Amino acid sequence: KYLDWCSHTMEIASSILGMVLVAAGLIGQGFEMKKIRASIRTDEQLSTPNIFTDRRNFKWYALIVAGLILSFARF
Repeated sequence: KYLDWCSHTMEIASSILGMVLVAAGLIGQGFEMKKIRASIRTDEQLSTPNIFTDRRNFKWYALIVAGLILSFARF
């Protein structure tokens, strides 16, 4: 009975932590994209693929993916 409660609590905690990581990643990426747009000087560099594939975004993508994996993982 204790192990069932512990497993259920772990599942809830990992889902909440996963949602927090996803939210933090999305908010952080929004601020980062704002900085990227402000730093771009030419219209040629302002295209959407260039902004989304900028290397400064990859840390936020990793945080979002980690949050999704943690939120859907079953322990």
